[in-house]
Amino acid sequence: MNIRPLQDRVVLKRDDPQQRSPGGILIPATAGEKPTEGRVVAVGQGKVLANGKVRPSDLKAGDRVLFGKYSGTEVKLNGEELIVAREEDIMAVVEEA
Repeated sequence: MNIRPLQDRVVLKRDDPQQRSPGGILIPATAGEKPTEGRVVAVGQGKVLANGKVRPSDLKAGDRVLFGKYSGTEVKLNGEELIVAREEDIMAVVEEA
């Protein structure tokens, strides 16, 4: 099943949570915070402006992004946890070398 977000919404998949602290301590999955970075799974057509024109999204599927801790709405689709958020909730695209 595919998901197609509408207008300026994007579908995100969180990165896997870090299993060890920087000091090497094992962190149980229930104790750690949810990551605030992930991958864009799908992107809507863009934001509809006041004049009726559509501004295309700056994001594309596959982009690695940073987003707020409480951004978007969590949904479960085919056993996979996803986030549906507005493009404006995305803080940055992480450029990978």
